[in-house]
This record gives sequence, C-alpha cells and structure tokens, in this order.
Amino acid sequence: MAGKGGPFERKSKVASEIPTASMADIAFLLLIFFMVSTTIRREQDRDLVFPKAEATQKIDEKRKNILHVWIEPDGEVYINDRNIPMDLVAETVLPLYRESDRRLMVAIRGDRDVPYRFVNAVTEQLREANAVRVFFHTDKESRVRRERR
Repeated sequence: MAGKGGPFERKSKVASEIPTASMADIAFLLLIFFMVSTTIRREQDRDLVFPKAEATQKIDEKRKNILHVWIEPDGEVYINDRNIPMDLVAETVLPLYRESDRRLMVAIRGDRDVPYRFVNAVTEQLREANAVRVFFHTDKESRVRRERR
C-alpha cells in the first residue's frame, strides 16, 4: 500500500504568496507606455501683431500659474485657447484664481488693433474676479523670447 495519498500524491505545494519578481518589469513597461502615449498640449498660434513697448520686465512665475487671455480685434476672448463670452470672463477666472492660492497671473495678449473698449471690458471682468496680477504681452517680449531659442 502506498503512503498518505497513494500513488497520485502531489509533488509540489501551492504557493501562498504572489510572485513579485516581474513587478518591476510591469511597472517599467507601464511607465514607458504612458510616456509614449501622453500628448502635451501646446498653445494655438494666433496671427496677432502685438503692441510695441519701450521696455519689458521678465516674469518669474511658474507656467502653471499663468493664465493666457487672448483678445481678438473683433472682441472675441479666448482663455487658454477656449472661446469665452466677454461677460463670462470673471466667472471663468475666479475659480482658477482661488484654486491657485492667489498666485495666478493673467497675461493679456491682444492685437495692437484691438479697440480699447474690449481691453477695458476684459480688465473690468478680471477686477471682478479679484485677479489683480495682470500683465500685457508686447512685441518686445515676443522678440526677446525668439532670440533666446
């Protein structure tokens, strides 16, 4: 007579732990997959002629804390490449300003032919949103940035 289970006894035992030898390989492959498949969104180029300036000042702020507001000559307003009606600028900027712990800077970028009433309307909307850190993008700033590249 055979031992405990007869002639058909199991030779190996079931492992009670998950093998972790290939975990690093899987994590590395996932990392490579997400790096390759992620797209980085770039700002749309707009065909604008910026106003001229005598001097410019360098802004030392992180890119994530700068909100770009584009004003077209016909009065269209774009905030980070989204078309926003003029009267909803304050409603759009206010949550972003609060979310950034009041570090948000607003870059107004407009064609030099934009009527002043549109620029004034946007700055009034920004004032309603308590966004007081505002600067205007100028032609000199564009030239300096191109020369650095």
